[in-house]
Amino acid sequence: MRHRFLWGRLGITLFSAWLLLFSVGVFSSVSLVGNSTAVAQEEEKTAEKTDEGTLSEEQQTIKDMNLLEWMFHALGWFYSAVFLSISFTLVALFVMNLLTARRENIVPVALVEGFEGHLNEKRYQEAYEMAKNDESFLGQVLSAGLAKLSAGYDQAIEAMQEVGEEENMKLEHRLSYMALIGSISPMIGLLGTVQGMIAAFREIAIATGSPKPAKLAVGISTALWTTLVGLMIAIPAIAAYNILRNRVQRLVLEVGILSEGLMSRFQNVGSGSGGAAAAKKK
Repeated sequence: MRHRFLWGRLGITLFSAWLLLFSVGVFSSVSLVGNSTAVAQEEEKTAEKTDEGTLSEEQQTIKDMNLLEWMFHALGWFYSAVFLSISFTLVALFVMNLLTARRENIVPVALVEGFEGHLNEKRYQEAYEMAKNDESFLGQVLSAGLAKLSAGYDQAIEAMQEVGEEENMKLEHRLSYMALIGSISPMIGLLGTVQGMIAAFREIAIATGSPKPAKLAVGISTALWTTLVGLMIAIPAIAAYNILRNRVQRLVLEVGILSEGLMSRFQNVGSGSGGAAAAKKK
């Protein structure tokens, strides 16, 4: 199972890296002129003919940028670093939670079949050792139930529920970071929006005459780009969180049903008795 886990993590990591590189390549190949509409291109040509040679050095630099370069220029080093950090963290969390939410890590079929086979053959000690040595969700729940079976069936079920809640809390805790990213990314984008609009209105306030559109565009582009990038991170984060959360809840419910079904044969076990408890003590 460990080999399958490592191969699965390696495959998903490589796929995520390929997807990131592919996205960067697509954005890098798109220029500003290529993304403009035909009307905008005609207006730009007309403006160039009318005001030929009046472009400043900064305007010419921005004009020669592709879309990705313009985005980093508008975001600045602070927002670029913040959004890149959040993006890589989101990818890492998604891969980790996706691997954790696999069926064989929560409800392994081999454990169910082997555990039930040991119980059918009344090899309770072997069943306990098998569940205890298994690191899956179901293995932890079953081993906790068998360990408390000497105190009675009700105490065993209570111990299983406690371990199940603890393991479920661990899964929910890992998933909650994805929800956190989905919540704070738009807030960071909103912060950039406010900062960009303040910069744009400051240019209007300090201008002696009509403010230059190029200077206003700097603040406005910062406002719009931070909003866009924040939403582009938040939307997949929230979607992935809800999908994985629903999958985890379904598997946790399956663990509860299977564990109680496997332990139901010990309903008549009382305090201080029971084949499983006696075998475990040996």
